[in-house]
Amino acid sequence: MTADPSDLDTPLKKLVGEKTAKALAGHLDLHTAGDLVYHFPRRYDERGEHTDIRALDVGEQVTVLAQVQRTAVRPMRQRRGNLLEVTVGDGSGGSLTLTFFGNQAWRERELRPGRWGLFAGKVTEFRGRRQLNGPEYVLLGEQTDTEVAASEQIEEFAGALIPVYPAAAAVPTWVIARCVRVVLDTVAPPEDSLPATVRASRNLVGLGTALREIHRPSSREELYRARRRLKWDEAFAVQVTLVRRKRDAAASPARPRPGRSGGLLDAFDARLPYELTAGQRDVGVEIAADLATGHPMHRLLQGEVGSGKTVVALRAMLQVVDAGGQAALLAPTEVLAAQHHRGMLDLLGPLAQAGELGAAEHATRVELVTGSLGAAARRRALAEVASGAAGIVLGTHALLYEGVDFADLGLVVVDEQHRFGVEQRDALRAKADQPPHVLVMTATPIPRTVAMTVYGDLEISTLSQLPRGRSPIASHVVPAAEKPAFLDRAWRRLREEVAAGHQAYVVCPRIGDSTSGAEEEPPPVDDSERRPPLAVTEVAPLLADGPLHGLRIGVLHGRLPADEKDAVMRSFAAGELDVLVATTVVEVGVDVPNATMMVVLDADRFGVSQLHQLRGRVGRGSAPGLCLLVTEAAEGSGARERLDAVASTTDGFKLAELDLEQRREGDVLGATQSGRRSHLRLLSLLRDAELIRDARAEAIALVEEDPELARHPALAASVAALVDADRAEYLEKG
Repeated sequence: MTADPSDLDTPLKKLVGEKTAKALAGHLDLHTAGDLVYHFPRRYDERGEHTDIRALDVGEQVTVLAQVQRTAVRPMRQRRGNLLEVTVGDGSGGSLTLTFFGNQAWRERELRPGRWGLFAGKVTEFRGRRQLNGPEYVLLGEQTDTEVAASEQIEEFAGALIPVYPAAAAVPTWVIARCVRVVLDTVAPPEDSLPATVRASRNLVGLGTALREIHRPSSREELYRARRRLKWDEAFAVQVTLVRRKRDAAASPARPRPGRSGGLLDAFDARLPYELTAGQRDVGVEIAADLATGHPMHRLLQGEVGSGKTVVALRAMLQVVDAGGQAALLAPTEVLAAQHHRGMLDLLGPLAQAGELGAAEHATRVELVTGSLGAAARRRALAEVASGAAGIVLGTHALLYEGVDFADLGLVVVDEQHRFGVEQRDALRAKADQPPHVLVMTATPIPRTVAMTVYGDLEISTLSQLPRGRSPIASHVVPAAEKPAFLDRAWRRLREEVAAGHQAYVVCPRIGDSTSGAEEEPPPVDDSERRPPLAVTEVAPLLADGPLHGLRIGVLHGRLPADEKDAVMRSFAAGELDVLVATTVVEVGVDVPNATMMVVLDADRFGVSQLHQLRGRVGRGSAPGLCLLVTEAAEGSGARERLDAVASTTDGFKLAELDLEQRREGDVLGATQSGRRSHLRLLSLLRDAELIRDARAEAIALVEEDPELARHPALAASVAALVDADRAEYLEKG
């Protein structure tokens, strides 16, 4: 304890002691009073209320409020001593076994039937029963031998609502509650940064009241009011940041790139072998108008897998070339960059052959720049880019390197923008003399409130219509552990597709061998203890020797040399391979219309949006597509429910909302990219749509009146703390 006045910047060791502060820092990344005060409870339990033990997932670190039902002591089989088994329940029929090893008679006396407590540990399963081994616990309302004494318990949990915090094994929720009480009783409440006019018009409680009530709620109603106020702080800070940046962007100069009648774009439209959809035409008009203005376009183009975003982007690039500039497209993988290159050369034909015999009158050149180019090819490509002869430049991260210089970069297109970090996108923009126009594309549909919150400073265009000729895709979950015969049937079904003249993908979550950190390998969706994910290099030979014996099988993953990757993709596209066993390197942009089936192994290890992207690789021709999601996840588990949802719909927007529900919503602020803890703690981009809209309206009004926040210094400081410079850049660049 300190005698000096304390504020939110006070180190925790001055308030709760060095040992506890070290545990809070090491296990929960909490260092100051402010860190702890803004470490909000995950939920609130109520004595006698059901905790729903039946919904606990194996491998999950949990804290449950439960009542002791019975105890039993039996000798251990493998070693000397007794084992204490305590059965606790939630009153709804669900029960959990607590196991304590060694002779601990005092625990049996303490954990008497009828006692209520908070029990914390990792959920395991033994002979079909859920259990916690040696859990930490605190019993409510009576003296115990655990870390928190009775007087402190009564103080901690005096209210009807018991806060349950995001915790760690070494720092259980009741220790956090005790520390929060110390901080709230010691530290002066922070200055309220929300303008008084906003607080009054939106009927919001003061900040000090909100912080106290969210940790120690006096009632459900006061808890609701506290959470609503703190959500407003988060939403308002983000919206003020976005509104200010959008205002600044509108004021910055850019070179206009207006369309030109009779130029390259008109010639391209005349030779297109199909008709643009109404959506493609409408979005094309929006982008053309943006490019013709004197400030940088900053537009997000979102559309379902296969909705024709690439053609829209190519038309924008041709408009810029017509206006004397160059356009660059940044792709996340060499496979995708090479495919874009081949596809654009095919679509442009003689329009991409400037300087060659048979070139069209308004032709340009299309160059591919990747890290695997040989020295001579690289020198030639970079010379074309630097001279301006290459109007369209396609590439991977290699475009960002020093030595890649443009004559006049007018448009940057970022494909699959979520695969790039802020610094990478910014490095390409910096290669222009003036801020270039920017078009970012994603095939991962974005729920409206996410678009409003994350991309609030971008104009947004959506392609929802699929081009003619696309076929429906059927999706099914294959429960391999419960029904192994279903997996056998899946391989027979694949052979039937090949016999009918079609091709198939088999997707694995891992490359194989020592590949930790490979960008093609998604992290497991949960961290429960289970076998390693299946790997391409292990699965391919098993299939070749087993259920797919005799079929022509190719292997594709991110560690292959670029020329080998390109050769495999060309063979598959040409129909020289029946089956491609691959990682998620095929997730985006790979277009083989004859591929009609995909089998995703360990499908529960992929995210919802990733599965939707992968599924979009089939059904791209006239034959219907089939996607089989193979999993060992148990029926009723969260992972299985997620897969069932993916199989039930091909509506990317519904799946995007599901994906958002299952992720930490704070990640939208770029915390994952910056490596720091998320700053969106309470705001739900799905459930708080109306609050976000209201916050945006208030932010627009305030920034119009006071763009620099000169009359609101506390708000300026609050915005800077919540949305620091890195996150602001992340928001700005989409």
